[in-house]
Amino acid sequence: TARKLLQPSREWQNPWAQPGLFPWQKIIFEKQWFYLDNAIGHIYGTTFEVTNGGNLQPKQEVEETTTETKEAGTDNRNIVDDGKSQKLTHDDIKALKDKGIKGQEIVQQLIENSTTFRDKTEFAQDKYIKKKKKKYEAIITIVKPSTRILSTMYYAREPGKINHLRYDTLAQMLTLGNIHAGTKMIVMETCAGLVLGAVMERMGGYGSIIQMYPGGGPVRAATSCFGFPKAFFDNLHEFPLSKVQSLLCGTFSAEPEEIPLLEEESNGLSEEKQQETEEEPAAETTMEMNPAEEQDTMDIGAEEVEFKENKEKENKENVREKQIKQWERRKKLKEAAALLREKDADGLIVASKFHPTPLLLSLLEFVAPSRPFVVYCQYKEPLLDCYTKLRERGGVINLKLSESWLRNYQVLPDRSHPKLTMSGGGGYLLSGITVILEQGRNPEVLKVEEPSSKRCKLQDLPC
Repeated sequence: TARKLLQPSREWQNPWAQPGLFPWQKIIFEKQWFYLDNAIGHIYGTTFEVTNGGNLQPKQEVEETTTETKEAGTDNRNIVDDGKSQKLTHDDIKALKDKGIKGQEIVQQLIENSTTFRDKTEFAQDKYIKKKKKKYEAIITIVKPSTRILSTMYYAREPGKINHLRYDTLAQMLTLGNIHAGTKMIVMETCAGLVLGAVMERMGGYGSIIQMYPGGGPVRAATSCFGFPKAFFDNLHEFPLSKVQSLLCGTFSAEPEEIPLLEEESNGLSEEKQQETEEEPAAETTMEMNPAEEQDTMDIGAEEVEFKENKEKENKENVREKQIKQWERRKKLKEAAALLREKDADGLIVASKFHPTPLLLSLLEFVAPSRPFVVYCQYKEPLLDCYTKLRERGGVINLKLSESWLRNYQVLPDRSHPKLTMSGGGGYLLSGITVILEQGRNPEVLKVEEPSSKRCKLQDLPC
């Protein structure tokens, strides 16, 4: 699977519209480098072979002849892995590569020069061939990006960036959160945008999403790898966590604390420059010059004035761009605040490295009654604390704390079995449904009391 994938070719869009990706850039993946020029125009699922120079060529399907019977041993008990069974050395293999021999021929020569290949069982031979093909055959398959592919890739390569969120746990989050088109979701995640991209893919561009983010701005590295069209981002809003309390208290303001006076600063600079340009000719008139020197000084002065005018024009354009960006940022912030003030969100998804209790208690205020919420955490103890606080607070029902469990199976003819290695843990999920919280009740009284029928004195019990 390529690290960055193409847009759907059937829509005839520019597949290189994504920022930071161009067809002439060198892509390095799995110790193999190549260019994606020749991949434009092919459908998803096309398999390419990397030729000399890093160019991609569609691989021709070769029919395997099954007339020859393979020589295979009965078991592998007499095979010793001492590193001497292969006659070809690294220098020999490198020489074959330099000659331009394809990977399939190199694998065939490795088989012929192996002294223990014919003594292995049929299953061991297939495993050996598969391993060598993966190492020496430069084959690339470009597939359409999806939540399953990206979550599997992130969990296998960089699990720390997604808080060790396993792909089956992410699937359960989407199911428990009732993510579907036409809803209004609140997403708080620090998983490089993977959870946000999964929600956007499930909603299909219909509905609205409010992303809560810590720090200076949202992180959407994984979201950009999905290849969503621009229309998907029109309904995506963002709101900082630092302003949630002010929004709940009614003191929120989209205006910055210190509004930079960019126009006044630029006008002041231009006035100073005008004064300098006025003083320069006055100083020049006091000096006696030759005609040739006077002509040179006039040309230099004209060049300096033109340079200063161009620089001043660039400064004004930069100031104008900054003002437009600030205005757009404030406008988006006001739109997100207006959506949150309605307090009618259809669901809440939290997958953060921060403690979930304060996040959940504050963000549940924006969720409508009878709506689901899901909280992911890599560890159980924070969710236990969150579970206790929610029971004391009230306003939620059907609270469940669960742990996902996954085991991979190898499914092959006559050798289907569970894989020897499996993931130790996929994290924990706390899910529930919101209900109307009764106003004016003391949180201490919200604890569930024991029914009167079950309360009885010890002396009333029969001996």
